[in-house]
Amino acid sequence: MKKLFGICLASWLALSMPTQVQARADQIQLKENYPQEYVVVKGDTLWDISGHFLKKPWRWPELWDVNPQIDDPHWIYPGDILYLTWVDGKPKLSFKNDRMQPRARVSKLDGAIPAIPLKDLYAFLSDNVVVDSELLKETPYVLGGRNARIIAGAGDRIYARGEVDQGHIAQNVYRPAKEYIDPNTQELLGYELLKVAEARITALDDDITSLEIIKSHQEVRVLDRVIPAPQARLQSVFYPVAAPYEVKGQILAVLRGVTKIGRYDAVTINLGSREGLKTGHVFKIFTRGETIKDPITKESVTLPAEDAGALMVFKTYDKVSYALVMTATNVLSIGDIVRSPDADNF
Repeated sequence: MKKLFGICLASWLALSMPTQVQARADQIQLKENYPQEYVVVKGDTLWDISGHFLKKPWRWPELWDVNPQIDDPHWIYPGDILYLTWVDGKPKLSFKNDRMQPRARVSKLDGAIPAIPLKDLYAFLSDNVVVDSELLKETPYVLGGRNARIIAGAGDRIYARGEVDQGHIAQNVYRPAKEYIDPNTQELLGYELLKVAEARITALDDDITSLEIIKSHQEVRVLDRVIPAPQARLQSVFYPVAAPYEVKGQILAVLRGVTKIGRYDAVTINLGSREGLKTGHVFKIFTRGETIKDPITKESVTLPAEDAGALMVFKTYDKVSYALVMTATNVLSIGDIVRSPDADNF
C-alpha cells in the first residue's frame, strides 16, 4: 500500500509541477524597494515607468490593463503622479487622488507617454526592408537617368525596368545593402534594402517606367530597386509579451552601423514569422561566454553565457526580424543569443 501511495504521489507531483511552475511564472514580481509613488517626467516610457516597480518591466500591460482610472495607458503625461495599489490581489498602477477629480484637461496627444521610445524607430519602420532572393530578382531596377546619367537626385527623372505596381503612383527607391546569412545553418535569410529616395510615376511605356525623384536621402544609382511606398500607417503602439518558450536565436546585425550594441539600438535577429514571431515579442539577451586559459591546466575554457539585457521585436519578416534593445546591463555584440524570458536558462 505504501509503495502504491508513493507511486501515486510521484505521479501527481509530476503532473502538477509544470502547472505550479507556470503559475509562478505568470505572477508579476515586484522589485524589493519599489517606490510608494512616482512622478512622470518628460522622456519616460511605459516600459521605463514599470521598471521602477517590476522585475520584468516588459510586463507593463499587466500593471495597467484592468485599472478603470486609466482608460488608455498611453494618455499619461509628464507631471502625473502614480502609485501602486492592489486589485484582486494583483498590483496595479493608479493616479494620485487629484487626478481623479473631474476637470478639463487640454493636452496634445503627441505629448503623452509612449510605450517605448519611438523617435528613432520610425526610420527603421519605413526606411529598411528585407526581401528574399526571388522577390529581389522580380523587383524593378533603375536603368539610369535623363541624358544617360548614372546618378540622380531630387527633381531628376529616372527610368526603371520591370513590372511596376501601377496602382501606386508613389514609389520608393531602395539599394541592396546587406545579405543576411544564418550563422548556424548558412541559410540565406534575405537581403536588406535601404531607402535612398522617394519618387512618383510620371509615365509608363511597356516595361519601362519613368519616375520623378521627389526627395532623396542619397544619390539614386543604376540597379537601385523600385518598390511601392507603403500605404498603411506605421505601427506606433506595441504591447510586449514573452516570445515563444522554445524559440532561440542570435543577433545578426546592428542597424546603426556600429560594432557594439547598447540600449535603444535597433538590431536584426535570425528569427521571423516562420518561427511564430510577432511585433511585441520580448527576448532576453545572453552574451557569449569569454574564452580564457586555465592557469593550471593551460587549456582553453569557455565561461558561461550571462543574462545581459532584453529586446523587443518591432518588425517581422519571414526569416528575420528587427528588434529594439530595451535594457542592457553589459556591452552587447553581434552573435549574442536571444531566448524567451520564460525560458529557465541559457
